[in-house]
Amino acid sequence: MVRKFVSFIAVMAGAALAQPPQTDLSGRTELQTVVDREAGQYLGHPTTVLLEDGRTIVTVYPKGHGRGGIVMKRSADGGRTWSERLPVPENWATSQETPTIHRVIDKAGKKRLIVFSGLYPIRMAVSEDDGATWTPLKPIGAFGGIVAMSALVEHGPGVYGAYFHDDGRFIREGGAGEKRFRVYRTVSRDGGLTWSSPVELFSHPEAHLCEPGIVRSPDGRRLAILLRENSRKFNSFIAFSDDEGASWTEPREMDAALTGDRHVGVYTADGRLFLTFRDMGRESPSRGSWVAWLGRWEDLEKNRAGERRFLLSKNHKAADCCYPGLERLPDGTLVTTTYGHWTPGEQPYIVTIHLPPGLLKP
Repeated sequence: MVRKFVSFIAVMAGAALAQPPQTDLSGRTELQTVVDREAGQYLGHPTTVLLEDGRTIVTVYPKGHGRGGIVMKRSADGGRTWSERLPVPENWATSQETPTIHRVIDKAGKKRLIVFSGLYPIRMAVSEDDGATWTPLKPIGAFGGIVAMSALVEHGPGVYGAYFHDDGRFIREGGAGEKRFRVYRTVSRDGGLTWSSPVELFSHPEAHLCEPGIVRSPDGRRLAILLRENSRKFNSFIAFSDDEGASWTEPREMDAALTGDRHVGVYTADGRLFLTFRDMGRESPSRGSWVAWLGRWEDLEKNRAGERRFLLSKNHKAADCCYPGLERLPDGTLVTTTYGHWTPGEQPYIVTIHLPPGLLKP
């Protein structure tokens, strides 16, 4: 279902300006672990997946700004230490865009890891041994897109929806750029092996909606899709689905406290919602840096500012940071991993931050 918009006033309604208290954790170096750093080399845009043992984390990221050969590393202790760069298939060096890694399970219980690489065509690699070996990247269809797939959601046993965006350049071969951004969904019904042709979900005449992130309600019945707004004229947007992504409410602007890029979320051990992202709030003192928001699902539905925010790490060059991975360990510790210009004058590098439950107490 395509959602289109005609009223500037309507989308601006309810876009609150209040900010919750913000705690500065950027100087807490004891919470941080360097994942990868190389003098003179841009390292960025990591995503992560936590395996079922509750301690093994696998991350992938490009050696370059989005475009660049895919690097993979593994942590066996919940992100406290990381391996050297691990062997990957030769054609992973041809990746043209930010890679993303996801866990999928088919109806028979077969577990897989999949890695997507975008632009045209979107390609995918598969591992059936938790990342020890991988297939080369192969096209999933005659379509492409940007930041594929920024969100992946299980919609039923073996059924997954993968969400991405495009601006007309890559959705089809030989596409031409257009001013309008469009958000798409493709579906797999065989545990991530094959994917349907994409269906457009949203577009907007003025806002540039992109890089979807998805959170499920605590009761499992509702999905929220959080959308980056790339024209920088609006706050970030949100929409809801009550039918596993088949249809969505009309997106509206979120509270300013949640305005940013590439939202990812998990629930804390006590049931609150933790979202981390690049801060792009127009009035925010930490604009362009790595932040997190803590609140409740109802804050999303009722467009409230939430409980509090955290400045996780200060970025020292424009807004070039923060495509975060986020996991919750069995003891309730949140582990979030991303890149940024953390040291003035240096190329960006990748760090992991551990947030123990006590740090998140109300």
